[in-house]
Amino acid sequence: MQSVVYLSAVLNCDVRKAFEMFTVNDKLQSWLTNIADVEPRVGGKYELFWDPDDRENNSTIDCKVTLFEENKLIAFEWKGPPQFKDLMNTIVPLTHVVAFFIQCSDSGTNPRTEVHLIHAGWGDSPEWQKAKSYFDTAWAIAFKNLEELFASNK
Repeated sequence: MQSVVYLSAVLNCDVRKAFEMFTVNDKLQSWLTNIADVEPRVGGKYELFWDPDDRENNSTIDCKVTLFEENKLIAFEWKGPPQFKDLMNTIVPLTHVVAFFIQCSDSGTNPRTEVHLIHAGWGDSPEWQKAKSYFDTAWAIAFKNLEELFASNK
């Protein structure tokens, strides 16, 4: 039985700003990666680089956006870090991330947005479970960074 990585957060910003955190290069670089090269459209690049001097490893090089609806959702392929490269980065299809955004109805004058992330496509072997466990932690840290960017906007 396949499992997913699932996270959610409430950001103290409007839905447009929350969506930009996943689609605008400098915004991605503020919480998730060192270098981002994202083309926010179906078929566009979703390439993130944690080690710019070694772009082939520890990156999502050659990953593409698979779904895009502005200010509502974005989905993209995902690759693993060097320790999971042989497992994650050559399979077809790659693991897949979907992020969707919902403006909170009780926002009033202080807009808030729910962000939900699902990372799916994990295999069942012990190696796959290690990779999934790694991303359970990695995405949790990333979402904490993201939430902290908007913590002062209460």
